This record gives sequence, C-alpha cells and structure tokens, in this order.
Amino acid sequence: MPMNALTARNRRPAHEPFALFKNWMDEAEKHEVNDPNAMCLATVDAAGTPNARMVLLKGFDDQGFVFYSNRESAKGNELAAHPSAAGVLHWKSLRRQFRFRGPVELVSDAESDDYFANRARDSRIGAWASQQSRVLESRFALEKAVALQAARFNIGFVPRPPYWGGYRLRPVEIEFWSDKPFRLHERIRYTREKPEGDWLSEALYP
Repeated sequence: MPMNALTARNRRPAHEPFALFKNWMDEAEKHEVNDPNAMCLATVDAAGTPNARMVLLKGFDDQGFVFYSNRESAKGNELAAHPSAAGVLHWKSLRRQFRFRGPVELVSDAESDDYFANRARDSRIGAWASQQSRVLESRFALEKAVALQAARFNIGFVPRPPYWGGYRLRPVEIEFWSDKPFRLHERIRYTREKPEGDWLSEALYP
C-alpha cells in the first residue's frame, strides 16, 4: 500500500507494515550501492546510556527483524540486561528512512545454526577467533587466534560457537519516513501495545 493511502489513526492488520517494508527493501536492493540491509542498532548500557553501531539485518517477517552477533559482545551483554532495542535503516539514494523499536528475544538455536552454516568459512572461523568488544592487545594476537582456529578445524565443518547467535527485535513501533520538498517530509508511524496483534497507524508532522 502506498504511503499516501494511509490516513491518520487507522487500525491496520498485523502484516501491513512488514509488507510495506518488504517493498521498500526490494527497492533499496536495486538502488543502494553497498549493503542495503545495513542498519544502526541502538541498545542501552548498565547506566542507561545509549550505545549505537551498524549491523546487518539478516531477515524479517511478521514476527520481527533478525540480526546476529557474538552474545558476549557489548551489544550482547546490553541486550541480556535490557532486552529491548531500536533500529534505523537509511537509504540515501531513495531518500527514505525506516525506524523501529521494541523488545528483543533470542532466535532459536536451529535458526542460528542454519544461518551460521551459510556464512563464508573464513567468517565462521573468525567468529571463533574474535573476543568481540574486548580489549585487543595487538593485531598479531588476532591473526594468531585466527590461525589457531583455522588449524583446529582444518578442512572440517566449522560449527556455530555456543556464544554466537541471532536476535529478533519484535517491534511495537515502526516509522516510515520519505523525503519531500521544502522539508515537508512524509512520516507514517505504526504503534501497538505488544509485539502481536494489529497496529494503529497515524501520520506525523515532519
């Protein structure tokens, strides 16, 4: 459904914003030169201070948006303590922005295993070698860890580390933003109280 067909404060079916997001993502994959699935993920630390970084969106459906990480990293520790987050995808060539936020849950081991098995072999070895977010004493130490893990697995199968896996952000708020002349941008926000059920949609002032 085109954005200009959405009117303020209307009930919308649960699948609608995800279907619209798929249309936007399909267009982004045609026009964005690098990583149309790159998103800024924001979490909070123990003091409540926001922490943001770029990650890759690796899947989505009516249940939410999926990304993967070392669960012992800074983001992993923050999500363990405060399991909620916000994400933003910005497609500069299309002059569009997509925002969402809500609670975060772990994806199943089976889903994490399937994704990990399809990563490049060097990336799988790197997941074993990297103590993500922790202090690195030297570049040589990282290269040595990679070499040790490569030798360990040799030409055999590289399984998923137990501390590495996926997260699913189940949005309770979603916003579609489109650039318009004279900064009179178009903004449509979807909200719901819990990560299931139908949405309330409303237009926002730019």
